[in-house]
Amino acid sequence: MSDTDGKYLDLFPAWLRSLGEDAEQLGEMVGVAELGESARTPIAGGLNYLFKSLDLIPDGIDDIGYLDDAFVLRVAADQAIRADVTGLDSDRLRTLNRLAEDVDSLKEFLGDHYERLEAYVTGLKNGAARGRSVSDIVSDADTQTAFLADVRGFAKTYESPSFGRDEKNLVKLRAFFDAKLPK
Repeated sequence: MSDTDGKYLDLFPAWLRSLGEDAEQLGEMVGVAELGESARTPIAGGLNYLFKSLDLIPDGIDDIGYLDDAFVLRVAADQAIRADVTGLDSDRLRTLNRLAEDVDSLKEFLGDHYERLEAYVTGLKNGAARGRSVSDIVSDADTQTAFLADVRGFAKTYESPSFGRDEKNLVKLRAFFDAKLPK
């Protein structure tokens, strides 16, 4: 096993363990009026994707499906941190920075596929899941309240799947992204 693969086999299980907490912390930012819409939109898109993904995760690939969500949330945090974050309190800013710092590992792991993932996450602003568009989540208080309740519910019930320390899991994960991401 290469040192690089060993790094991911340590890193990705940690991302799976923190997915619920990460989602909840990002969810709290969706309603922060001081956070510009250009920053809240990728966060809302990434979290909305999580629910779309939850509805589609087939049996047997929970680890890959949830890692997909963890990847998307990190890219969304990176996009948000590069937008208007003035007025964001230091705890929330630390959360965004912590997740965005992981993007370098994603770039390294996905190589040429990273740009496709980033473009995909950018396009999530046009998406919808469970009857909620990203635009509605960002702009409509009632939709936002229901959405945040769902995010908190997910965070409280989420159980991290196992991700075995086997290089074939990394091969499967790369193949998953290669097949899933638009060319």
